[in-house]
Amino acid sequence: MVGQGVLRECLLDPEVESVLVIGRSATGQQHEKLHEIVLSDLFDLSAAEDRLSGYDACLFCLGVSSVGMKAEAYRRLTYDLTISVARSLAKLNPAMTFIYVSGASTDSTEGGRVMWARVKGQTEKRALKDAVQRCIHVPSWLHPTTPRD
Repeated sequence: MVGQGVLRECLLDPEVESVLVIGRSATGQQHEKLHEIVLSDLFDLSAAEDRLSGYDACLFCLGVSSVGMKAEAYRRLTYDLTISVARSLAKLNPAMTFIYVSGASTDSTEGGRVMWARVKGQTEKRALKDAVQRCIHVPSWLHPTTPRD
C-alpha cells in the first residue's frame, strides 16, 4: 500500500526524472519514467549492480505484517533485508539519501514486549547509523484518497 502510493507520486512528480523499482515481481504498470528490476532474491543485488548507480534517493517501502510470523522470519525480512539493501546502494551511490519507511509506535529502546516494534526500532537505529544521508519516515496513519482497484 505505501509503496504503491510512493510509486504513484514519484511518477506524477515532474521533478522526478526516473524511477527504479526493485522487487520480486513486476508492478504491471507502464510509464516512461518507470524502470523495473525483478529479482528472486532481494538479499543479493549483485545481478543488477550495473543498473543501480546514478540514483539520488531510495524510498525503501518494503514491509510485511508480523501477524503469524516467527520473530526470526520477521527480523530477516524487516531488519536484515533493509540493512542489506541500504549497504549495497550506499556502496554504489555514496551520496544517496536512504529513506526507510517505518511505522508508528516502533521501539527504539529494543527492550519492549512487542516483537515487531522492537525489530522496527532496531532497523531505524541501524539505518540511521549506516547510511551516509538518511531519513526515517514514520507514518502513523494512512488514508487513501482514491479507492483501491
